[in-house]
Amino acid sequence: MSRLRWFRLLVLLLAALPGLAAGLPSPLTATSDKPLTVHFLDVGQGDAALVISPTGKTVLIDGGPPEARERLNKRLRELVNGPLDLVILTHPHLDHLGGLAQTLRTLGARRFMDPGFDHPSEAYRDLLDVVGDTVGQVMNPEPNPSSPNGLLTIGLGEGVSLSVLWPRAPKEPFLVGTRSDANSNSIVAKLTYGRTSFLLVGDAEPDTEGMLLKKGLDLSTTVLKVAHHGGRHSSTAAFLAAAKPQAAVISCGAKNDYGHPAPETLERLGAVGAHVLRTDRDGEVVAASDGHTVTLRTHGGDGAMVVVSGGQGLAPSVAVPAATPDTKRPGPGPRQSRDDTGGASSRGGSEGQERYIGLKGSKVFHRETCSTLKRSKSERTVYSNREAALRERRPSEDCHP
Repeated sequence: MSRLRWFRLLVLLLAALPGLAAGLPSPLTATSDKPLTVHFLDVGQGDAALVISPTGKTVLIDGGPPEARERLNKRLRELVNGPLDLVILTHPHLDHLGGLAQTLRTLGARRFMDPGFDHPSEAYRDLLDVVGDTVGQVMNPEPNPSSPNGLLTIGLGEGVSLSVLWPRAPKEPFLVGTRSDANSNSIVAKLTYGRTSFLLVGDAEPDTEGMLLKKGLDLSTTVLKVAHHGGRHSSTAAFLAAAKPQAAVISCGAKNDYGHPAPETLERLGAVGAHVLRTDRDGEVVAASDGHTVTLRTHGGDGAMVVVSGGQGLAPSVAVPAATPDTKRPGPGPRQSRDDTGGASSRGGSEGQERYIGLKGSKVFHRETCSTLKRSKSERTVYSNREAALRERRPSEDCHP
């Protein structure tokens, strides 16, 4: 750990990094006949996206949950030759970092970035140890010292740029006292090529969205990676009105325990005219930009296709359906619970205290009053106190038990 933090102090001068320069061509001009491609990978209930620039530079953003790591790494080996140029962990939650340690050991990476937000997760600490052993350069998303009031911008060649909108510590303090401080300090980045852009927001919370709106940043985007797997709290109406996405991609698992994506979120996306693609229904979503339009297809061409235009005043987006809307794609293999008795079992503690519930096939536990439980008919494990639940599962992020 100490070696990793030592690395961070030594390598924050991005201008010195080959291939990642601060000076970039105009983002309104695409200079290559090769596309910018973003693979929104199907990792079940989690997030992982691979960016491949026209020059072949690769950026992996998040690594999905642990149960999807074999699938993730198999797919990455199909798409990537040699080490990744940059790996970004948007925030230290297991459904975003679960596959990264294996990826770093097998594929390797030249650089690693995370928010630098301290988190007590054992899995996060283990990942940082792997990063310290395998990655040559480690950075936080703080502004370049040569332009402290600007955004950290990473050039990926041929006019493609990746700008980090949040966080900006230590220049600006992390958000605290939110529903989830780890989520609220997710790395929010805007990937731009010509007149097209992708807004990649991790699990940003309403506090994050409100802060970005107050800053007056240009949040308009061609494609939005929807926050927090389509959870009901994020993707507020005000944020979506500023982002104006023509297409939106939701990364979530089929029949997940959280009810993602929430109907309220889908309604808000529909209200701004965004075409929605979902990994639980459509599998991997591949978006290719030529700098003027973005074409989104499901992997293998067996699902929906959406073509959207970048810039203002251009042609409207066109959706070309090629799959039944209710078609479901299986997520990663089922997660085994510790209760296979066919009913609810009680764990630990004394009567009269608030009870906590774990669902079969899930690694989280909920408050007994959580709305997620009302939507699920799965077998349940009942814990009479929080300590007993913590010994076997981690807290759910929707009810924060």
